[in-house]
Parts: sequence; C-alpha cells; structure tokens
Amino acid sequence: SGPGGLFTTVSDTLANRAFALALPVPLIVGLEELVDGTLLEYLGRRRWTAAVFEGGQHEEPEAVERHEAALWMALAKAGVIEADEPRVHEARARLAEAARGLPPALEMRYRHPVSPGDGFRMLPGFRNFQPVRRGEVLAEDRNGPVRAPESGLVLMPLYQEQGQDGFFLVRPFTTFWLGVSRLLRLLRVQNVVHWLPGVRRHPTLPGALVVNRRVARWFALELLHLLGYRRHLDEGDRLVVIRRPGGL
Repeated sequence: SGPGGLFTTVSDTLANRAFALALPVPLIVGLEELVDGTLLEYLGRRRWTAAVFEGGQHEEPEAVERHEAALWMALAKAGVIEADEPRVHEARARLAEAARGLPPALEMRYRHPVSPGDGFRMLPGFRNFQPVRRGEVLAEDRNGPVRAPESGLVLMPLYQEQGQDGFFLVRPFTTFWLGVSRLLRLLRVQNVVHWLPGVRRHPTLPGALVVNRRVARWFALELLHLLGYRRHLDEGDRLVVIRRPGGL
C-alpha cells in the first residue's frame, strides 16, 4: 500500500476499542463490514480481545520501530508489564510523534474490490490519509477511470501486484461519539432497540435485527453502529444488522 499508513482497527466491541485506544494512533472502525474472513472476525467470535496495528510499508525503516513500540504498549495494556516502564513511555512518545496531525478516529466508508482480470492500476502518488474528492480519478481498470464515490481520505492504495482491495475511503469523526456509544452500550440500549418503530428481531438469525428504512430513517444504520451492530444484508429499504460477537 501507499506510504504513511499508521492506524489500528478492531471488531468494534468496548473491550477491543479500549485495547486499541491505548495506542496513540488513529482508530478505524467498520472494516469488518467491508472485508469478510479476517483474523479479527475469527478472534471476535471466540470473545478474545484483539486489535490490528498497521505501522507502515514493509520497506520503511520506521515501520519496524513502530511495530516494536506497539508491542510494548500492548504488553502494558494487557498487564504483562508495568505501564510505567521506561520502554512503554518511549513507545508511546514514538507512536504519538509518528501520528501527529492524523485524525484520532475514523470510520470505514468504502472498499474498492479488485479481481485478477480487472487490470486495476492505482494512479501514482497517493498516500494513506490523503484527502480526495467525490468524482476524483484514483485509478484505472479495463472499464476506464475509477473515481472516488464520495469525498474522504484514501487508505491502503494498492501499489503491489497482489491484492483484492484496490483502495479504501475513510472519514474522520469526533471521539465524542465513541463516548456516546460506550454509554449507550453500558445502559444496554441494544436490548430494547427492537421496540423502536420499523425495527424488529430477525425471525431466524440470533442477535440480528431487521430494519425498515422507510420507517426508521433517522436512526437506521448510524444508531445501530453506536450500539455495536454491523451491516449484514442491505436490500435497499430492508436492512439486516447483527451484533458483533464479544459482548458489549
């Protein structure tokens, strides 16, 4: 991918989120809605606390130091070593400096899938977290120019030959909403959300809700994200969401 990649991502439970936020780098939520079969999903189904850390390109010398710093901080957060260890303080300072100027929290908005026969070629020069505008040409494939479907920040542009993800688009949001989400989940609002107009429990899928978007317009996917639900099936006016595994 392009240079400048430094972030964490989680299956969005409160435990995973707290673990990731111990690292002073951008937190990206929503990846599991767009990518299936990840290690995060596997660990989440077993209720293990986990976070993914991306520290940069393999050939970047700084990437090794960033990953080492992330390991020290993860060990401290897990209680394996003391949080006041000098190495932990050094690790925090190194990551904070590397992430200076980057948004603290972002949501995944779009994934551009690619297949071997697509002839996908990312235009040169894109960096992680580079702003792009809706309609801007980001790449080319056998059908012509590939344009950004919305404005946002580009993430993980594909510059190597192998890969199924051409690029992602993310959008910053204020960390205030992380606090709102935590409060709603601790109050167990997710246990009564099916009482709202246009929302009902799925008849056969445990932990899932069926949302009638014609009725539940104002709170549909945004509110359900705050409560720990993720998109499972989108059929226009009918949306099926399911709770992320791993408790709150």
